[in-house]
Amino acid sequence: MNGPKNQGRSYGRWADGGIGLSITGNVMIDRRAIGEPNNVSVEDERDLPLLQQWASAGTRGGTALWMQLNHPGKQSPKGLNAATVAPSAVPFDPQMQSFFATPRELTVEEIHDIIRRFGTTAAVAKKAGFTGVQIHGAHGYLVSQFLSPKHNVRTDEWGGSPENRRRFALEVYREIRRQVGPEFSVGIKLNSADFQRGGFTEEESLEVIRALSEEGIDLIEISGGTYEAPAMTGRKQLVQKASTQSREAYFLEFAEKARSTTKTPLMVTGGFRSRQGMNDAIASGATDFVGIARALAIEPDRPSRLLSEQEPRYQVKPITTGIALVDRAGMMEVAWYARQMHRIAHGKDPRPNESAIWSLLASLATNGLRTFRTQRARA
Repeated sequence: MNGPKNQGRSYGRWADGGIGLSITGNVMIDRRAIGEPNNVSVEDERDLPLLQQWASAGTRGGTALWMQLNHPGKQSPKGLNAATVAPSAVPFDPQMQSFFATPRELTVEEIHDIIRRFGTTAAVAKKAGFTGVQIHGAHGYLVSQFLSPKHNVRTDEWGGSPENRRRFALEVYREIRRQVGPEFSVGIKLNSADFQRGGFTEEESLEVIRALSEEGIDLIEISGGTYEAPAMTGRKQLVQKASTQSREAYFLEFAEKARSTTKTPLMVTGGFRSRQGMNDAIASGATDFVGIARALAIEPDRPSRLLSEQEPRYQVKPITTGIALVDRAGMMEVAWYARQMHRIAHGKDPRPNESAIWSLLASLATNGLRTFRTQRARA
């Protein structure tokens, strides 16, 4: 298994902190295609004992623990994998091309292999004791790339129309369901939109939601953005006008549209800061679940505090370095919160006020070393 072997410590602490549904970070379905150095990768049962330990810790106290399944597609830093693949050989926007290479277009045979891999990893997760899986179909990773007309310019059955572009997501769900059976929980994380010119739109997202709902998917988590347009980090939303900010959640308005199209349970993640904001969102009927991912990285027991009618100790806030290229790409948000989670994984407390510049320097050094080790292991 690539990645740290102390996942159980993190997810055990979050389970002890009162979380109801814990969805893991990226678990890659192919060791040849990872999105960050040290990603966990599961493609067979060779690491089943470690996965069982992880599942046992993460389900303490009756917590539901879902494994998030992902393939990065072209959204993998240069040099990390031997090659990067995507629906089409579309390069990143110019400001990102120094970080990400132009991918190679997937063959039809490779597409079918990746679909099978999603199902296999889901089956391993079930055997290990996870209570469900989530397909990562957001934030510019491979499933999201297939959905986007900006990144998917194929003219075969996997592209060329909204129906064909969503075929990959539907086939991934069907293969997972085939391998895990009807009772195992399967959800998806889906963009409300890409927030890019010529990208995935809200109208298309609603059509994907309708299609997945008809297939019987168990939960749809609503998010938005990609590395090129990182709406999920919330920097713009956190400085929005007060009338909009009072609702807190970034994607709640889209969730209201989704609710009118589906009875499938919905989850909204991003922007929630207070008990009142969360209660209001659920009471409105727009969402059934409230996601507090970044909050858990700085306050692992926040769910228990909220359930006991206490306000959070620390607020999620924008993480900026003052370096425009870094801040605009949203990479600092990922690196800063990843450092806090690494501290939890090593039995330490997070540092909610850690300097962004210090975190950036430390992350560059750590990721450089991990990338080097990954390349050596592949050689």
